[in-house]
Amino acid sequence: MSSTPDAAQGFALRDARFLLALSVAAAPVIGHALGQYWYAFAVFFVAVPLLDVAIGRDAAPAAPAELERLKHGPFFRFVLHAWVPLQLCLIGWGAWLVGSGTLGAGEAILFTASVGLATGGAGITIAHELGHKLPGLDRFLSRLLLASVSYGHFTVEHNRGHHARVATPEDPASARFGEGFWRFLPRTLAGSFAHAWQLERAEVLRPWAATFAIAATLGIAFGPWAVAFFFGQSAVAVLQLEAVNYIEHYGLQRKKLPDGRYERPTAAHAWDAYERLSNCFLVHLQRHADHHLNPGRPYAALQPQAESPKLPAGYPAMVPLALVPPLWFAVMNPRVLRLGRGIT
Repeated sequence: MSSTPDAAQGFALRDARFLLALSVAAAPVIGHALGQYWYAFAVFFVAVPLLDVAIGRDAAPAAPAELERLKHGPFFRFVLHAWVPLQLCLIGWGAWLVGSGTLGAGEAILFTASVGLATGGAGITIAHELGHKLPGLDRFLSRLLLASVSYGHFTVEHNRGHHARVATPEDPASARFGEGFWRFLPRTLAGSFAHAWQLERAEVLRPWAATFAIAATLGIAFGPWAVAFFFGQSAVAVLQLEAVNYIEHYGLQRKKLPDGRYERPTAAHAWDAYERLSNCFLVHLQRHADHHLNPGRPYAALQPQAESPKLPAGYPAMVPLALVPPLWFAVMNPRVLRLGRGIT
């Protein structure tokens, strides 16, 4: 008999805040309807950071009974599954729209990028969450989402590589102190793929075959510009993912022990951000330290960690900052040095 209390299965109205993650798919659609293809950029990188400041942070840990409810409530898994058809429809509609030739060149580029913001910001975030789960359906949906943004090897490297090697020089997804994003990007792209290939070739080949099958299908249905759209939105999605990877562990290092091994990862090896609004859009991805301590814990149950260093703002504000290394260094390097880390 399960020891989980029946109350843990209940739904509370406040749980609906995570439906904001699904609303991300609407931004490119609204932008097109308005004929303002910068709309998604304004929402994600201007409106959300400003609202984060206005709404504030949530750094309070959940009470034990509430934590059990958050771990087991079926609604939270429903949100993850509900995103999958939204992403597939968004990509299919975008491929048709760009392939039809009705958009000007500038409009097509901005529209493609706005779709990539959605498939990267919500899509890869949700694929990451599903990829940590045990049910076969969840893992399949994770692989499907990642294949649709041309990054199918991510789950292999992330689960078996990044989580084991986080905050060490061996991890291509952990940014080093003083390493600008544009130096980090080719290192993490090449290193992550190479290590995934080393770990599990079949699990790399299958999603990449699916990626090219999707691209070919869109090309046959809607023409060559649809293929360009597909790989364009993929590139923006992956760029956004790697910007988040860059932020999450920048300058943090595990100590090397006398026997050559590294100390165990702790909450001190991941940056946290507790902005209430952006954590709803990103299904608690910004509670990143607890994710590394408890990789299988459902996103709704991730807890603030007192030992974790804190970012000055949420990811929607930090991603644009990361793309401009001098600004990033000015904001983040003093914080790393105050932690006594980042000196290699």
